[in-house]
Amino acid sequence: MGKQLHELEQKIGYKFKDFSLLQRAMMHSSYINEKHLPKYECNERLEFLGDAVLELVSSEFLFRENPQVSEGELTKTRASMVCEPSLAFCARDIQLGEYLLLGRGEEATGGRFRDSITSDACEALIGAIYLDGGFTNAKEFIHRHILSDLEDKKLFFDSKTILQEMIQAEGCEEISYRLVKEEGPDHDKAFYVDVYVGEECMGSGSGRTKKVAQQQAAYHAILKLKNKSK
Repeated sequence: MGKQLHELEQKIGYKFKDFSLLQRAMMHSSYINEKHLPKYECNERLEFLGDAVLELVSSEFLFRENPQVSEGELTKTRASMVCEPSLAFCARDIQLGEYLLLGRGEEATGGRFRDSITSDACEALIGAIYLDGGFTNAKEFIHRHILSDLEDKKLFFDSKTILQEMIQAEGCEEISYRLVKEEGPDHDKAFYVDVYVGEECMGSGSGRTKKVAQQQAAYHAILKLKNKSK
């Protein structure tokens, strides 16, 4: 366990003074329950703190980077940047799921790769860095791992909206998302979706929820449309 978490420190570029904070950030409630430990020892309190730090840092970033943008647009952009799929996307970049302490049941049902769990752990990690090293270190982590490559992330996480706007601008036919198939048990399903413009299939996507599969299909449709217009 210790060696693994030291590897995580190297990946994120931050070394903890209080190593127990990093350990707690990786402790899921299922692990705490299984070990009959007090509820407050899981990562949920750190997640609560990390969520607030992330909101402040992302708000400041957007405020400074977009001086002409209205409050409503800033709020909408921030929501897409710090939503569950976006944080899970960032968690996958540093393979955060590999370092989680999970109960056996959660482990057996694929919890290590579940977006809801890895996104929460990402926020808990931010909270742990904030407590251990202060605001500046937490801000540096957020800028490096969450606010990087924003254009690509925005394109992916807002892809349904962006595709809708592109199609409307061209005066084309309606967009529809069609579920092609779903696989796996209820606790670990995979959904496959095609997106159609009129009767033409423009993109395909898959994901653990229909919404993620639709976003992925829309993202591929946008890329296809952009290539057509070159």
